[in-house]
Amino acid sequence: MAEEVIILLDVHVSMFGMRARVALAEKGVEYEYREENLTAKSPLLLQMNPVHTKIPVLIHNGKPICESLIIVQYIDDVWKDTNPPLLPSDPYLRAQSRFWADFIDKKIFDAGRRIWTKKGEEQEAAKKEVVDALVLLEGELGDKPYFGGDSFGFLDVALITYYCWFDTWEICGDFKIEEHCPKLIVWAKRCMERDSVSKSLADPKEVYEFVLMLKKKYGIE
Repeated sequence: MAEEVIILLDVHVSMFGMRARVALAEKGVEYEYREENLTAKSPLLLQMNPVHTKIPVLIHNGKPICESLIIVQYIDDVWKDTNPPLLPSDPYLRAQSRFWADFIDKKIFDAGRRIWTKKGEEQEAAKKEVVDALVLLEGELGDKPYFGGDSFGFLDVALITYYCWFDTWEICGDFKIEEHCPKLIVWAKRCMERDSVSKSLADPKEVYEFVLMLKKKYGIE
C-alpha cells in the first residue's frame, strides 16, 4: 500500500487551523505542516482552495479538504478505527454537536474580532455577545467533563481552540471571561491537560502579539 501524503496548510494562531491539528493529534496521524503567509498566499493554497483561498486546508493524497469543521469530520471518518471517535454514533447527538459547533463560529468568531477592532459601545456589544454565547455553551456543558460526556469529542475540538484567544480578548476588552462562566474555564483547563490540545494550540502571548501586529498594520487604536 502506498504511503499516505498528508499536508496541512495553516497559520499558527488560527483557531480554525488548530482544530485540524487537534483532530490529527487525537487520531495519531502524522502530517506535514506548512505555515501560510496570508498576505502572500502560496500557489498551493490558491490551487487547493480556489473558492475561498483560506486556511486551513488538509491535503490528503493530493485531494484538498477545506473548512475546519469539515476537516475535523473528515479526519474522524477516514481514521475512524484510530482512537475513540470524535463524533458520537447516535444521529441526534451528532446533529446536536454540529449545531453547537456552527453556533460557535456564527456567534463567537465575529464578536471576538470586534473586541479588539472596535472601541466604546461597539466593543461593549461585542463583549456581551461573546459572554452570552459562552454562557449558553457552559449550560450545554453542564456538569459533564466534556461536551460529549466522559470522552473528548467534536464539540470540544470546535471550542477549545478559541481558548488561546481569551487572553487577547480580555486584555483588549478589559474584562474577565471566568467571572461569567467559571465552569467553562475549568473545562478548558481540563482539555489543556491533553497532549493533543496543549501541543496544538498557539501560545496566548503569540496570539496577542499577532493581534498587536494587525492593529498596527491596519491603524486600529
